Amino acid sequence: MESYRTEEEQVEALRRWWDENGRSTLVTIVLVLAGTFGWQGWQRYEAQRSDSASDLYQQMLEAASMAGEGIVNGAPAERLASQLRSEYGGTTYAQFAALHQARVAVAGNELAAAEGHLRWVLGKAPAGSDMALMAQLRLARVLAAQGETEQALKLLTPGSSGKFPAASALARGDVLAAAGRDGEALAAYREAQALVEQYPAQLNIATLEAKIQSLVAAGAEAGA
Repeated sequence: MESYRTEEEQVEALRRWWDENGRSTLVTIVLVLAGTFGWQGWQRYEAQRSDSASDLYQQMLEAASMAGEGIVNGAPAERLASQLRSEYGGTTYAQFAALHQARVAVAGNELAAAEGHLRWVLGKAPAGSDMALMAQLRLARVLAAQGETEQALKLLTPGSSGKFPAASALARGDVLAAAGRDGEALAAYREAQALVEQYPAQLNIATLEAKIQSLVAAGAEAGA
Protein backbone atom coordinates (compact mmCIF):
# COMPACT_ATOMS: atom_id res chain seq x y z
CA MET A 1 0.00 0.00 0.00
CA GLU A 2 2.90 2.32 0.84
CA SER A 3 4.43 1.55 -2.53
CA TYR A 4 1.18 2.38 -4.29
CA ARG A 5 0.91 5.69 -2.44
CA THR A 6 4.48 6.50 -3.41
CA GLU A 7 3.72 5.79 -7.07
CA GLU A 8 0.57 7.91 -6.76
CA GLU A 9 2.66 10.70 -5.33
CA GLN A 10 5.18 10.32 -8.16
CA VAL A 11 2.40 10.49 -10.74
CA GLU A 12 0.91 13.55 -9.04
CA ALA A 13 4.31 15.19 -8.85
CA LEU A 14 4.83 14.48 -12.56
CA ARG A 15 1.38 15.88 -13.35
CA ARG A 16 2.12 19.07 -11.42
CA TRP A 17 5.49 19.42 -13.12
CA TRP A 18 3.83 18.97 -16.51
CA ASP A 19 1.21 21.56 -15.68
CA GLU A 20 3.95 23.99 -14.73
CA ASN A 21 6.61 23.14 -17.29
CA GLY A 22 5.30 20.66 -19.82
CA ARG A 23 3.95 23.06 -22.37
CA SER A 24 7.08 25.15 -22.50
CA THR A 25 9.18 21.99 -22.71
CA LEU A 26 7.03 20.70 -25.56
CA VAL A 27 7.38 24.00 -27.37
CA THR A 28 11.16 23.83 -26.90
CA ILE A 29 11.27 20.27 -28.25
CA VAL A 30 9.12 21.26 -31.23
CA LEU A 31 11.34 24.26 -31.95
CA VAL A 32 14.50 22.17 -31.69
CA LEU A 33 13.09 19.52 -34.01
CA ALA A 34 11.80 22.17 -36.40
CA GLY A 35 15.21 23.83 -36.36
CA THR A 36 16.97 20.55 -37.02
CA PHE A 37 14.71 19.50 -39.86
CA GLY A 38 14.60 23.07 -41.13
CA TRP A 39 18.40 23.22 -41.28
CA GLN A 40 18.55 19.87 -43.03
CA GLY A 41 15.90 21.05 -45.47
CA TRP A 42 17.83 24.27 -46.08
CA GLN A 43 21.00 22.31 -46.73
CA ARG A 44 19.17 20.12 -49.26
CA TYR A 45 17.71 23.23 -50.89
CA GLU A 46 21.13 24.89 -51.13
CA ALA A 47 22.65 21.68 -52.53
CA GLN A 48 19.95 21.51 -55.18
CA ARG A 49 20.48 25.16 -56.09
CA SER A 50 24.22 24.62 -56.32
CA ASP A 51 23.71 21.64 -58.62
CA SER A 52 21.33 23.63 -60.82
CA ALA A 53 23.76 26.56 -60.95
CA SER A 54 26.59 24.18 -61.82
CA ASP A 55 24.59 22.68 -64.71
CA LEU A 56 23.73 26.13 -66.00
CA TYR A 57 27.35 27.22 -65.76
CA GLN A 58 28.49 24.18 -67.76
CA GLN A 59 25.94 25.09 -70.43
CA MET A 60 27.33 28.63 -70.46
CA LEU A 61 30.90 27.34 -70.87
CA GLU A 62 29.85 25.11 -73.77
CA ALA A 63 28.04 28.02 -75.44
CA ALA A 64 31.06 30.27 -74.92
CA SER A 65 33.35 27.62 -76.39
CA MET A 66 31.12 27.30 -79.46
CA ALA A 67 31.10 31.08 -79.83
CA GLY A 68 34.90 31.12 -79.61
CA GLU A 69 35.10 28.57 -82.40
CA GLY A 70 32.72 30.62 -84.53
CA ILE A 71 30.00 27.96 -84.50
CA VAL A 72 27.44 30.30 -82.93
CA ASN A 73 27.42 33.92 -81.83
CA GLY A 74 27.93 34.97 -78.21
CA ALA A 75 24.24 35.54 -77.46
CA PRO A 76 23.50 32.09 -75.92
CA ALA A 77 26.44 32.33 -73.52
CA GLU A 78 25.44 35.88 -72.57
CA ARG A 79 21.86 34.80 -71.93
CA LEU A 80 22.97 31.89 -69.74
CA ALA A 81 25.37 34.11 -67.82
CA SER A 82 22.60 36.64 -67.17
CA GLN A 83 20.29 33.83 -66.06
CA LEU A 84 22.91 32.58 -63.63
CA ARG A 85 23.26 36.03 -62.11
CA SER A 86 19.53 36.65 -61.82
CA GLU A 87 18.49 33.22 -60.53
CA TYR A 88 21.60 32.09 -58.64
CA GLY A 89 23.25 35.38 -57.73
CA GLY A 90 24.52 34.10 -54.39
CA THR A 91 26.56 31.28 -55.91
CA THR A 92 30.18 31.26 -57.00
CA TYR A 93 29.01 30.08 -60.43
CA ALA A 94 27.18 33.39 -60.93
CA GLN A 95 30.36 35.27 -60.02
CA PHE A 96 32.37 33.25 -62.55
CA ALA A 97 29.66 34.01 -65.10
CA ALA A 98 30.07 37.74 -64.42
CA LEU A 99 33.85 37.42 -64.86
CA HIS A 100 33.17 35.78 -68.22
CA GLN A 101 30.88 38.64 -69.20
CA ALA A 102 33.55 41.15 -68.21
CA ARG A 103 36.15 39.36 -70.33
CA VAL A 104 33.84 39.36 -73.34
CA ALA A 105 33.05 43.04 -72.79
CA VAL A 106 36.76 43.93 -72.67
CA ALA A 107 37.34 41.99 -75.89
CA GLY A 108 34.60 44.07 -77.47
CA ASN A 109 36.06 47.30 -76.04
CA GLU A 110 32.91 47.77 -73.95
CA LEU A 111 34.85 48.93 -70.93
CA ALA A 112 31.96 50.51 -69.03
CA ALA A 113 30.04 47.23 -69.26
CA ALA A 114 33.12 45.29 -68.11
CA GLU A 115 33.46 47.61 -65.14
CA GLY A 116 29.84 46.99 -64.20
CA HIS A 117 30.26 43.22 -64.32
CA LEU A 118 33.40 43.34 -62.18
CA ARG A 119 31.86 45.65 -59.61
CA TRP A 120 28.92 43.23 -59.37
CA VAL A 121 31.36 40.45 -58.51
CA LEU A 122 33.00 42.62 -55.87
CA GLY A 123 29.58 43.27 -54.37
CA LYS A 124 28.85 39.55 -54.12
CA ALA A 125 32.19 37.90 -53.29
CA PRO A 126 33.40 37.91 -49.67
CA ALA A 127 35.98 40.63 -49.07
CA GLY A 128 39.50 39.27 -49.31
CA SER A 129 38.41 36.07 -51.05
CA ASP A 130 40.25 34.82 -54.14
CA MET A 131 37.22 35.75 -56.23
CA ALA A 132 37.16 39.32 -54.92
CA LEU A 133 40.90 39.75 -55.41
CA MET A 134 40.68 38.40 -58.97
CA ALA A 135 37.87 40.82 -59.79
CA GLN A 136 39.80 43.66 -58.17
CA LEU A 137 42.86 43.02 -60.33
CA ARG A 138 40.78 42.92 -63.50
CA LEU A 139 38.81 46.01 -62.50
CA ALA A 140 42.06 47.92 -62.01
CA ARG A 141 43.10 47.13 -65.58
CA VAL A 142 39.70 48.13 -66.92
CA LEU A 143 39.79 51.42 -65.04
CA ALA A 144 43.29 52.11 -66.35
CA ALA A 145 42.11 51.42 -69.90
CA GLN A 146 39.42 54.05 -69.34
CA GLY A 147 42.05 56.57 -68.27
CA GLU A 148 41.24 56.29 -64.55
CA THR A 149 44.85 55.74 -63.53
CA GLU A 150 44.60 56.85 -59.91
CA GLN A 151 41.48 54.80 -59.26
CA ALA A 152 43.23 51.79 -60.74
CA LEU A 153 46.31 52.31 -58.58
CA LYS A 154 44.17 52.52 -55.45
CA LEU A 155 43.05 48.95 -56.14
CA LEU A 156 46.65 47.84 -56.59
CA THR A 157 48.31 49.31 -53.52
CA PRO A 158 50.97 47.02 -52.01
CA GLY A 159 49.50 44.87 -49.28
CA SER A 160 45.96 44.93 -50.64
CA SER A 161 46.39 42.03 -53.03
CA GLY A 162 46.16 39.16 -50.54
CA LYS A 163 47.28 35.95 -52.22
CA PHE A 164 48.13 37.69 -55.51
CA PRO A 165 50.99 40.09 -54.72
CA ALA A 166 53.03 39.25 -57.81
CA ALA A 167 50.06 39.66 -60.15
CA SER A 168 49.14 42.90 -58.42
CA ALA A 169 52.67 44.30 -58.76
CA LEU A 170 52.71 43.36 -62.45
CA ALA A 171 49.34 45.03 -63.00
CA ARG A 172 50.54 48.13 -61.15
CA GLY A 173 53.57 48.24 -63.41
CA ASP A 174 51.37 47.97 -66.51
CA VAL A 175 49.10 50.78 -65.30
CA LEU A 176 52.06 53.05 -64.54
CA ALA A 177 53.77 52.25 -67.84
CA ALA A 178 50.59 53.06 -69.75
CA ALA A 179 50.47 56.40 -67.93
CA GLY A 180 54.06 57.17 -68.95
CA ARG A 181 55.40 56.86 -65.42
CA ASP A 182 58.31 54.66 -66.45
CA GLY A 183 60.40 54.94 -63.29
CA GLU A 184 57.52 53.89 -61.06
CA ALA A 185 56.55 51.19 -63.52
CA LEU A 186 60.06 49.74 -63.48
CA ALA A 187 60.03 49.67 -59.68
CA ALA A 188 56.70 47.81 -59.72
CA TYR A 189 58.00 45.32 -62.28
CA ARG A 190 61.09 44.67 -60.18
CA GLU A 191 58.82 44.11 -57.19
CA ALA A 192 56.94 41.53 -59.21
CA GLN A 193 60.24 39.99 -60.28
CA ALA A 194 61.28 39.63 -56.64
CA LEU A 195 58.05 37.75 -55.93
CA VAL A 196 58.39 35.33 -58.86
CA GLU A 197 60.03 32.53 -56.90
CA GLN A 198 57.34 32.62 -54.22
CA TYR A 199 54.41 33.07 -56.63
CA PRO A 200 55.58 31.67 -60.01
CA ALA A 201 52.07 30.82 -61.25
CA GLN A 202 50.83 34.40 -61.06
CA LEU A 203 52.68 35.82 -64.06
CA ASN A 204 54.59 35.01 -67.21
CA ILE A 205 58.26 35.41 -66.30
CA ALA A 206 59.42 35.89 -69.90
CA THR A 207 56.86 38.64 -70.48
CA LEU A 208 57.82 40.37 -67.24
CA GLU A 209 61.50 40.29 -68.10
CA ALA A 210 60.76 41.70 -71.55
CA LYS A 211 58.88 44.61 -69.98
CA ILE A 212 61.76 45.30 -67.61
CA GLN A 213 64.30 45.19 -70.46
CA SER A 214 62.15 47.57 -72.50
CA LEU A 215 61.97 50.14 -69.72
CA VAL A 216 65.65 49.81 -68.90
CA ALA A 217 66.52 50.35 -72.56
CA ALA A 218 64.17 53.32 -72.80
CA GLY A 219 65.77 54.83 -69.71
CA ALA A 220 69.24 54.35 -71.14
CA GLU A 221 68.25 56.03 -74.39
CA ALA A 222 66.70 58.93 -72.51
CA GLY A 223 69.85 59.40 -70.48
CA ALA A 224 72.18 59.16 -73.46
